[in-house]
Amino acid sequence: MKKLLIIYFLLLNAACFAQRMQKTVAQDGTGDYKTVQEAFNAVPYGNKKPITITIKPGIYKEKLLLDSTKDFVTLTGQDKFNTILTYDDHTGKLSPKGDTINTRTSWSFKILANHFTANNITFQNDAGFSAGQAVAVESDGDIAMFSTCRFIGNQDVLFTNNERSRQFYRNCYIEGTTDFIFGSATVWFEQCHIHSKKNSHVTAASTPPEKKWGYVFNECVLTGDTSLHNVSLGRPWRPYAAVVYIRCYIGPHIKAEGWSNWNNTDNYKTTRYAEYKNYGPSADPAKRVTWARQLTDEEVTEYNAATFLQNFSRNKN
Repeated sequence: MKKLLIIYFLLLNAACFAQRMQKTVAQDGTGDYKTVQEAFNAVPYGNKKPITITIKPGIYKEKLLLDSTKDFVTLTGQDKFNTILTYDDHTGKLSPKGDTINTRTSWSFKILANHFTANNITFQNDAGFSAGQAVAVESDGDIAMFSTCRFIGNQDVLFTNNERSRQFYRNCYIEGTTDFIFGSATVWFEQCHIHSKKNSHVTAASTPPEKKWGYVFNECVLTGDTSLHNVSLGRPWRPYAAVVYIRCYIGPHIKAEGWSNWNNTDNYKTTRYAEYKNYGPSADPAKRVTWARQLTDEEVTEYNAATFLQNFSRNKN
């Protein structure tokens, strides 16, 4: 099953590769563009043809925006540890126009386009540990795929925005402090490494009630800094938040009860929080909150990554 999934992912990611337009970004001037935003600006409005933008190693400090009409863009780095897209906006900071930045304007990279793919890149917000909300990536478009990427920051690192968005993350590393994976999109995390740096919350889902899935973590690894012991798997940003961890390693940083409510509001009463055969020091289902549940063997069969990816290719909403 794993091999089949990987093959399917690669085939889907490489669709129409022969017809792709190829462009290169290099800070030293050896590519087509020196900045990533220049490459984005060159993508035609209303684009319908696959375009691959290869980014050579370097630290690219840019506030990046990929417009909603610039679909079918693939970003590829040559080295995920040394190809870094970063910025340092955060809540409370003043923008160049004099506006006060908030969570929704703090992004380092905002993706509005559909059919976006990224491979071997670090996406970062380096505003600092105490800066407050500081988004590294806000992914709004439908059908977004990230493979072997790193998402680095502190609070509110990965904003999976837009309830109509479907996103897939494979073999990615995501680290942060509070609510560092949050939003209303439907997202599958396959064999990702999720690392906490503060006694706070991993997820803050705001899944709409009509959506069957919110966040699905399949065969992921959850770790934390050695001093941590009171991290939650998630808290519900909105009622009906849906988060499922399937066959994941749950490190000792996760608190025994697993989950948290949202500031003692009633959001927890409608959550769809579940786990299935997780393992590790903090995976004991007997100690979980009463309003989270363990999936049955029959129920877990509904969570299928290959089917999730097939829906990408069918372009269903």
